[in-house]
Amino acid sequence: MKADIKNICCIGAGYVGGPTMSVIADKCPNININVVDKNSERIDLWNSSNLDSLPIYEPGLDKIIARCRGKNLTFSTKIKENISSADMIFISVNTPTKTKGIGAGQASDLKWVEACAREVAMFATGHTIVVEKSTLPVKTAEVIKNILEASQPNSNECEKKFDVLSNPEFLAEGSAIKDLLEPDRVLIGGESNYAIKALSNIYSNWVPKEKILHTNIWSSELSKLTANAFLAQRISSINSISALCEATGADVREVSRAIGLDSRIGTKFLDSGPGFGGSCFKKDILNLVYLSRFFDLDEVADFWESVVKLNNWHQHRLSKLIIKNLFGTISGKKICILGFSFKANTNDTRESAAIKICKDLLEEGAFLSIHDPKVSKEQIQQDLGLEPLNSDINYSERFDFFNFEEKWVFENSISKAVEKSDAVVVLTEWEEYQKINWEEVSKKMRKPSWIFDTRSILNKKEIINNELLLWRIGDGSNEDRS
Repeated sequence: MKADIKNICCIGAGYVGGPTMSVIADKCPNININVVDKNSERIDLWNSSNLDSLPIYEPGLDKIIARCRGKNLTFSTKIKENISSADMIFISVNTPTKTKGIGAGQASDLKWVEACAREVAMFATGHTIVVEKSTLPVKTAEVIKNILEASQPNSNECEKKFDVLSNPEFLAEGSAIKDLLEPDRVLIGGESNYAIKALSNIYSNWVPKEKILHTNIWSSELSKLTANAFLAQRISSINSISALCEATGADVREVSRAIGLDSRIGTKFLDSGPGFGGSCFKKDILNLVYLSRFFDLDEVADFWESVVKLNNWHQHRLSKLIIKNLFGTISGKKICILGFSFKANTNDTRESAAIKICKDLLEEGAFLSIHDPKVSKEQIQQDLGLEPLNSDINYSERFDFFNFEEKWVFENSISKAVEKSDAVVVLTEWEEYQKINWEEVSKKMRKPSWIFDTRSILNKKEIINNELLLWRIGDGSNEDRS
């Protein structure tokens, strides 16, 4: 039987569901794509006439939304109606790490996935293909299938039938649209040839057939976790070497280039930085740790857990280095934070290194001025758990920073953010930070003025020539001025 997919419903309008469905709508104009979510505020933002107000910032996403929305792409809260009319349903909801109960701190909380499965079981009609898009532990498809099949005997729809597929995303935030349009591979895991072919036919509208891989469903689920674990492991590995470079006089940029030219290693994910963040890496590694311990593979669990431990250590190490170079105390000092998202070209702050580092600095009594071109003041407030001050502060010569200990302010202007700062800390590799006029910055800062480059994006010579003190990650030539 030939699969004829006319209507797709995606449950979840987040960082994966929104961009993925937008690209499918753009490449498959004959398929109606309906993205649903219970969060009405998020849906309102997806439907906003102001494309700058989209809930997710990804380069190129706004143009696709402009082309497709209102044609074959809709965003709504009408979950029941869109499930009922769908031939294929994507589950793309959050799977956070459990905070309590069995597996707390490691296992994924699948309550939203199970809730989706129950809604699909209740409202779907006819033959429906259910696609796991969320990152899930191995064997989750079995849970979904059991819920779907349990609904059938009690259903008035005598022809109700379900196929379950795993189709994990391999997107990097900040380049999600490019990754969707030009994927390294598309992975589809499942048992039903009918369902596999149906989903393959959709992707084949723009993805070469040789890049569409078919596996069993368990291999597909595990491949996603493993891919993220391997990428995070490379980040922790190079960050561990950056600390060694600082101790020995080596330069991590030179080491990265030297080993990256080895074809067996390659150059990607060898840039030392403030540590990995985002919604997936930590969560997925901890999921692997939990699975490994569940199957009595303690040595395997210990190995992967060490990747997360080193990442945490590295971020606290950076906080301590800032404090050490500022004469061992930052109480009553103003520190400018440039960048709060976990990486450039996204407004996502989940597990961002900036959160931990800012909290460390606030705890030590610093006054922070924070700038990010895409992250909102409200999001930073939520992440720090601390209300900001008004940004109309007049930094006079008699300004007493000790009255602003453990406080922060959000600044839209880099120029205002650096004013009267004792230090500038670059935490996100936004392009505009590479174009900063350091001569002007030097005039605005208090002396001695420190610049901490955790992303290796600043011009070392320009900064030093403007009588600014520079610390760069993994640079063994950093002077210890403590």
